[in-house]
Amino acid sequence: MKKTFLAFLLLAVLSCEKKVDKEPAISTDNLKRSNERTDTEQEAFSKEVALKKTNDELLQAIKVGYYDVFANYIHPQKGVRFSMYAFVNRNEDKHFSKADFEKYFPAKTVFTWGSRDGSGEIYKATIQQYFKDWIFKKDFTKSEYAFNKFLGGGNSLNNLKEVYPNTDFTENYISGSEKNGGMDWNVLRFVFEEFEGKYYVVAVINDEWTI
Repeated sequence: MKKTFLAFLLLAVLSCEKKVDKEPAISTDNLKRSNERTDTEQEAFSKEVALKKTNDELLQAIKVGYYDVFANYIHPQKGVRFSMYAFVNRNEDKHFSKADFEKYFPAKTVFTWGSRDGSGEIYKATIQQYFKDWIFKKDFTKSEYAFNKFLGGGNSLNNLKEVYPNTDFTENYISGSEKNGGMDWNVLRFVFEEFEGKYYVVAVINDEWTI
């Protein structure tokens, strides 16, 4: 009787060992495949989180007039371009290197930024005036946020992706009022490009309903 019990016990132990031996291989293989699937997704997620944080820092800095903070995000080689509307005009939109921006933002120098839609009036202002009266004409710290996606759009040609291919952008959108049929919406976009492991602003684009 004792021999029979020992034999039964031995068979049970061997059976358990076989089951244990098989499980790690399956589990490890699944884990490996899972890691391979998430590496790219994790990288994209990290970039999106980083640019959301940068977007919010830029909005806060512009709101309180800390233009030196904004200057630190200007692309070291390509500088930054300012577009009054969705259509980026390489020939007419105002462009600054980081050094020029830091030189002129505290000064009273008046620049030509473009022409107003509808009237065609030439818009002239200092850098500070442009930031206060045009870029931040509404409080974009209270806007709706999007990453690499357009929330606002009108009849103005939007050529961001053509002018800045292979870049990332953030969009800050404020919807229009019911009083004006929703047509008084406003958008502020930041276009980012990576340089030496860090993301910098290469363009600041405003957008709104145009005639």
